[in-house]
Amino acid sequence: RFSFILLPENVGKRKAQIAAIRQSSGDLVLNVDSDSTVASDVVTKLALKMQNPGVGAAMGQLTASNRRDTWLTRLIDMEYWLACNEERAAQARFGAVMCCCGPCAMYRRSALVSLLDQYETQLFRGRPSDFGEDRHLTILMLKAGFRTEYVPDAVVATVVPDTLGSYLRQQLRWARSTFRDTFLALHLLPGLDRYLTLDVIGQNVGPLLLAVSVVAGLAQFILTATVPWWTVLMIASMTMIRCFVVAVRARQVRFLGFALHTPINLFLLLPL
Repeated sequence: RFSFILLPENVGKRKAQIAAIRQSSGDLVLNVDSDSTVASDVVTKLALKMQNPGVGAAMGQLTASNRRDTWLTRLIDMEYWLACNEERAAQARFGAVMCCCGPCAMYRRSALVSLLDQYETQLFRGRPSDFGEDRHLTILMLKAGFRTEYVPDAVVATVVPDTLGSYLRQQLRWARSTFRDTFLALHLLPGLDRYLTLDVIGQNVGPLLLAVSVVAGLAQFILTATVPWWTVLMIASMTMIRCFVVAVRARQVRFLGFALHTPINLFLLLPL
């Protein structure tokens, strides 16, 4: 049975979520984006994970429903696999997935209700926040003492950007959310496994170090007219090693092609 809630105007995702949560009555709340395609067994698999009363939220594995459309959607589909089956899977070993992604995540309603005021009143630069809802809600769950989990066999497909412009805008929003909510999560880290501290540091410092390497290489080329071969070889070798390891783990040769994401990262994403 479905109940439709008609709001008087477009108030954004966050306020729409809050309106639905406040009118809900079940023990669990499933959040699904409008462009998500949920497999028939996803709800069951997420609900099984939520049987542990200490779990406040759980997410499934994301894929790109339009992955065959362009070369970019194929890359993003591989990027999602890496984000889910490396980053989230590792974090889930310690019960602290740092972001239960918006396309499909299940929450414990009793926990949600207790966090709604904090969720609704989040500010960014003095104004109500209108991005990064999933990451902020996950951090609030962890802050309240709940575990957040990843269920790899609960597969959800979502539409991903098919042009570079829309992809870069999406990544900029996500980067802002990551850096902003990292500060909120810092005081949580001492109470979590040390791996998560290393993970958070790596996610935030890694891009900075990579940017420094690129700038240093460009400076060498401009000032000395010599190619920074060591920098080029190091970045290329690390890229290929990572792609090879993932191809072996996933048993899919296509992941060797994820090396094409490196120039996008270096010359388009880092400058943002």
